[in-house]
Amino acid sequence: MLKQLSRLERTRSIIIVGFAVLMAVSLIVFYAPGRNSNNVEPARNTAAVAKVNGEEITVAEVSRLKDNYMQMFGGRVSMAQLGGYKRFVDGLIRNRVVSQEAVRLGLGASDAEVSDKIRKEFSDASGQFVGFERYKQSVTARYGDMETFERTKRDEIAQEKLRAFITAAVKVSDDEVQEDYKRTHSTFDVSYSVFSADKLAEKIQPSDEELKSYYNQHKDDFKINQPQKKIRYVFVDQAKFGEKLQISDKDLRGEFDRLSPENKQAGVKVQQIVLKVARKDLSAQVEQKAKDLIQKIYAASAETREKIFTDLARGNSEDPETAKSGGYLARAVRKNPNKVDALYDRAVDMQPGDVSDIPIRYASNWYILRRGESVPKTFEEAKPELLASLRNRRGYAAAAKIAERAHNRLNETKDPQKVAEELAAEANMKPAEMVKETPFIKPGDDVPGIGSSQQFEAAVAPLNNPKDVGERTGVKGGFAIPMLVEKKEPRVPDFDEVKTNVAGILKQQRAQEQLEQKAKEVAASLHSAGDLKAAAEKAGFEAATEESYKLGSPLGKAGTSPALDEAIYGLKTGEVTKTPLKIGDTFVVLGVTNRHEADLAEFAKQRDQLTQTMLSAKQNQVYEDYISAVQQRMKQDGKIKVYRDVLASLEESEPEVAPAPQRPQFPIPTR
Repeated sequence: MLKQLSRLERTRSIIIVGFAVLMAVSLIVFYAPGRNSNNVEPARNTAAVAKVNGEEITVAEVSRLKDNYMQMFGGRVSMAQLGGYKRFVDGLIRNRVVSQEAVRLGLGASDAEVSDKIRKEFSDASGQFVGFERYKQSVTARYGDMETFERTKRDEIAQEKLRAFITAAVKVSDDEVQEDYKRTHSTFDVSYSVFSADKLAEKIQPSDEELKSYYNQHKDDFKINQPQKKIRYVFVDQAKFGEKLQISDKDLRGEFDRLSPENKQAGVKVQQIVLKVARKDLSAQVEQKAKDLIQKIYAASAETREKIFTDLARGNSEDPETAKSGGYLARAVRKNPNKVDALYDRAVDMQPGDVSDIPIRYASNWYILRRGESVPKTFEEAKPELLASLRNRRGYAAAAKIAERAHNRLNETKDPQKVAEELAAEANMKPAEMVKETPFIKPGDDVPGIGSSQQFEAAVAPLNNPKDVGERTGVKGGFAIPMLVEKKEPRVPDFDEVKTNVAGILKQQRAQEQLEQKAKEVAASLHSAGDLKAAAEKAGFEAATEESYKLGSPLGKAGTSPALDEAIYGLKTGEVTKTPLKIGDTFVVLGVTNRHEADLAEFAKQRDQLTQTMLSAKQNQVYEDYISAVQQRMKQDGKIKVYRDVLASLEESEPEVAPAPQRPQFPIPTR
């Protein structure tokens, strides 16, 4: 406890420390880490879940961290969505590593520094400390005790010092910044073809004799080393049950009222001016017109900028639908997480009233965007989404109960059809929909209707005798209660049983052998990027184009690869790659039909900001690499220990909840 915060606490501290020592002795005598910890309230559980160089991380610390994040998300997330207890423990371990490394280098925080930081954080409008009691009440509510909070502040100061020390020598040159700007702001019109074995394999048809010969030479490759099981299971469809649930407007309004402010936004208003490029050789001329319009907009005062933009949109925009409304899009814009680098996402990222300071090239045309105010979402607009969400949650809980009853009845009857007939009406399903059967499967197989599911595999694993019934388990779309029908022991299967697999393997092998040569032949036949499409199609492969491609973005079916970006950046207009690029299991031949170089005049305006951004990124990387190396060294030296039994008991204590479609993104504690 900090002396600077209250001298009156000294005497009481001595008494508390003495009492704590007595309690510690008692705990050592009667408890061991992880033992009987389930009987202690998590927020007060001092059992160690991990230890870093002798310093313990307790269940209580992990529990408080969990509670903080639950509060942050309004209690509407599960531990699975947050990444699980292990992710929290890993974050706390990293914090300890940082703190200890800072102390080792003589960069630890002094009591005076900690006290000063706390006084500043807990000061009123006049800059005065709020008082010891208010301070104590505030931090105890969130951290459990002042000692934990003060250690957190001490660690923050130590990290700031360590970071400054580690990154002090990091520099970036003007050439680095300019080259990075050119790479990120140049765009390319690309023509490319992906040469895949799958496409080539379609044309390869080995004879039965060839297939049998391959099978006889590679029998051991097809050996099934694990038992195969045929499973019949009762399926309870969560969505089907959810369809019959009656949900009132009152319930939906309650859901709406509990939404966070950001989730009550329908999007933002966006204005646009679209300037179309009739011919590629006119692109620079149209771009200059866009720059002139932007200059006119910025010449106006902030108060009149919307009106000026509206007038210019009506007089210049070549999108008739939005031009007549002063450039306003018909609907509010929200980011689409499934579409990378969507045009209007850029406007969403701007501040209200901001206008894009440079023209945006998109789909061969030039755009000027203005971000308007946020548009609130009405209850009626949110209602369908709220209904689906609430129906999903309630349907999950109800379906889980029916599935548990189905499990009990299947144990009693050993008859999936009978169980289905008894529960079908209540599950809002037909008996035929509830009873399903798998082919012979083994761990790792893709199960029809379920996919690759570790949960289903775990439920099936203990089943060894016909009519053995497994536990209820969550699967895609609901719950399954499996029962073993038949089991086959490990063996070498007959040719007919694996003929399809043999054909697939042989086709792929032959296609892969021919693939590189095919790609080389196409690449050698090209004189310019304009020849690629015809040459690829003649060879039986597809060709595609990508306009305004930015390095680092996915290039259609070719995907994302540093090798692709290096090749594209190195090509001049009209040039093609002379050698196919190997990307994973495919080869790619590409050419650049047009380059649009970055505007270095704009770079000059942003040089200082870009330099600082690059410097920060480089410092971050250097610092993270340093901490990772320290942590790895401590692991190798046995200085980091995780008590798996305690961690497992934490995971097991977490109540089962319905899975959510998307996990929230946030930083788990790495200050």
